[in-house]
Amino acid sequence: MRIPLKDLAGRRFDVAIIGAGANGSSAAQHLAAEGYDVLLVDKGDFASGSSSRSSRLLHCGLRYLAPGGSVWNFVRHPKRFTTACRMAKAAMSCRAQFVKTTPERVRALQFGFPIYADGAYAGWQIDAAFALLRALGPKDVPLDYRRISQSEAASLPLLQHLRDRRSLRGVAMFREYQFDWPERIVVDTVLDAERLGATVRNYTPVTRIARTAERWAIELADALDASVTPVTVSAEAILNMAGIWIDQVNQRVDKSRARRRITGTKGIHIAVRLPPECQGYGIVTFNRKGEPLYCVPWRGLHYFGPTETLYEGDLDDVRPTEDEVEGLIAEANHLLPTLPFKRQDVLYAWAGVRPLTYDPNLPMGARSRELHDLSGEGLPNVFAMTAGPIMSHRSAGPETVRALRSKLRPGRPRQQPSYAARPLPIDPDSPALLNQESAVRLADVRHAAASEYAETLVDALFRRTGAGWSETMAREAAPIAARMMAEVLGWPQDRVDIEVKRYLEHLHVQHLVPAAAP
Repeated sequence: MRIPLKDLAGRRFDVAIIGAGANGSSAAQHLAAEGYDVLLVDKGDFASGSSSRSSRLLHCGLRYLAPGGSVWNFVRHPKRFTTACRMAKAAMSCRAQFVKTTPERVRALQFGFPIYADGAYAGWQIDAAFALLRALGPKDVPLDYRRISQSEAASLPLLQHLRDRRSLRGVAMFREYQFDWPERIVVDTVLDAERLGATVRNYTPVTRIARTAERWAIELADALDASVTPVTVSAEAILNMAGIWIDQVNQRVDKSRARRRITGTKGIHIAVRLPPECQGYGIVTFNRKGEPLYCVPWRGLHYFGPTETLYEGDLDDVRPTEDEVEGLIAEANHLLPTLPFKRQDVLYAWAGVRPLTYDPNLPMGARSRELHDLSGEGLPNVFAMTAGPIMSHRSAGPETVRALRSKLRPGRPRQQPSYAARPLPIDPDSPALLNQESAVRLADVRHAAASEYAETLVDALFRRTGAGWSETMAREAAPIAARMMAEVLGWPQDRVDIEVKRYLEHLHVQHLVPAAAP
């Protein structure tokens, strides 16, 4: 169960981390392992922000080597090429590290990059890009790169549906990996940070930050119970890992002089059912605007995305719109014209906002991850991380350790973080939650409520068990799952009814599941 907020009153920490997404949880894990006394809080549930709404790809870094428009862009701007190589190398390293240490949380996919006569990149450029990736990355998690002909592509599942075969010059095939599923990876990391000594608490917004002597005073509230009196803790250092809310958190500081750090770009995805033989095959290409477009297998379905638009709306209400869905359907039909999609073929959708680095010269933000030291803006020992994708989150933690070593020394012995997936207790007598083939058991919901800080039905079904990421989004299982949580958390019947109603509203609003669905 969550630690009562009153038990935190007056606690002194070395580091307070605000935001428990992929990067915040990694920072908590590695700093706790280093020996720091760490507090990790999030205003919502763990991994309930951008970390849960990505394309879910542990990609190899190919997109970083796309110069945009022409290969001569890299020749004219050698610094861009150097940056691209650095980011591609980091992507390959993160890919290899995660696959080797946590194989249970990834799946290998066969991806194809179609090469067209009138496309942005010729075959030799794609060959050169993959040769560079091989040279930059570790050799023990291979890319399995090969280029196949148009005729061979026409005989393979999914690829046989590609547009404009006359112009198709071949397909670059390679191995890509997919997270299954990002929220669980974050929860695993949070729980390991706790094992290492960190204090963790979800649904705990920061309402005020003030400087007192040599420490920071941080006021915390309880998002689930307005009657709970806020408390104040203190820390020598603060890591603002709040993603798209970074600027909002910085404004919680009394007399803040922090500059803008975030530019948010919105991306949505849509899930559809393709012929069963297409499972295991994906496509990476560009849409008609020249932006990346993926078709990715996912739990018996495929999803298309992402989109990319500047987002200046409500950060607490990010949702896909019907216009965005129709736009993705049009791109999917352009890519795979012999598999025509209609709006009724979309089973669900999701949307997220990327917390990119603000740069007045880049209207859509900078994608390179940065750890900003805010000391020069009147915030000593305060750091903020921007543009940190989930694919590289394992390296975010060590980066924060290096930044803090020069500021303060840990007071505990060093430990070893664990990257192993945390298995749910096996209960063969527990019924399947969704159907007889489902791997998720009702006992898993009980465990989520009893041992993993699941406070709502959405927490349990999406971020702890993954049952929400089924074709039906587990709407048929919501009542029985809510009753199981009630047994553990002591909910009265009216709370059970409220949780089921809120869950179905979540599916309708956040995923465009029809409200009338059973």
